[in-house]
Amino acid sequence: MPYSNRNGLRIYYETYGEGPPFVLVHANPFNHWLWMYQIARYSAFYRVIAVDIRGYGRSDKPETPFTLADMADDVLGVCANEKISRAIFGGVSVGSGISLLIGLDHPEMAEALILVGGSSKGSRNMDGRIAGFLSDDLPGYQMQHLKDCTAPGFPETPLGTWVLEMFNAQAPNLSGRSIAQIFRARLGCDMSPRLAGLEVPTLVVNGVHDMSLEAGRYTASNIPGAMHAVIPDAGHACNIENPAAFDEAVVRFLTSKGLWRGPVNY
Repeated sequence: MPYSNRNGLRIYYETYGEGPPFVLVHANPFNHWLWMYQIARYSAFYRVIAVDIRGYGRSDKPETPFTLADMADDVLGVCANEKISRAIFGGVSVGSGISLLIGLDHPEMAEALILVGGSSKGSRNMDGRIAGFLSDDLPGYQMQHLKDCTAPGFPETPLGTWVLEMFNAQAPNLSGRSIAQIFRARLGCDMSPRLAGLEVPTLVVNGVHDMSLEAGRYTASNIPGAMHAVIPDAGHACNIENPAAFDEAVVRFLTSKGLWRGPVNY
């Protein structure tokens, strides 16, 4: 099983397929399985690298303070392990923040950015998330957070029930203190003043029910040349809720930049 140890932590990742690198970074409170549909599709044309961020999956779960830059360095450590000097980066929620920070601090590494949620700074409800993950009922709170990340009605569908229960099953192996530090790291990094200087081709994606929709619109409107896609029948986790519409938006964007390697069949 591959691990990177760049920051003295074990960061787990999986690789699939061959071709140009496509690095995927998940959201709270998921793991790399959040990208399952995209791994299946994109790995036919790219070398897909799906990372478990610190605090989740098989990666280490530090409980002492760290920064979003530390988390970005974890992802860059994975790239170093895989001898990747340039890649497409896709991220959801905190993963989009990590991807955006890589684009700003290491533009030479980023062929393009796909920012799902697309917030350029932490949101006001993160203090509540921190309190929730520090509560005595981590599985119960995590399930509520999972539901909040999806469109109304999705958790009650057969697919939604399966997806949310699959991710909530990881709760016994998680540390609420570590997850709280992820939220604190996100709160501590406001990239809004830097958006106008981003030169990497960027797509911001939101579900129509995404609690970050307005933040995503702000990010897209302040990055020169950025595209913005709104996915119907989906919330914050739009890539797993409505993967067909999500992938169509990604294919259109990458095709427009000469970066899509597969057939254009949207």
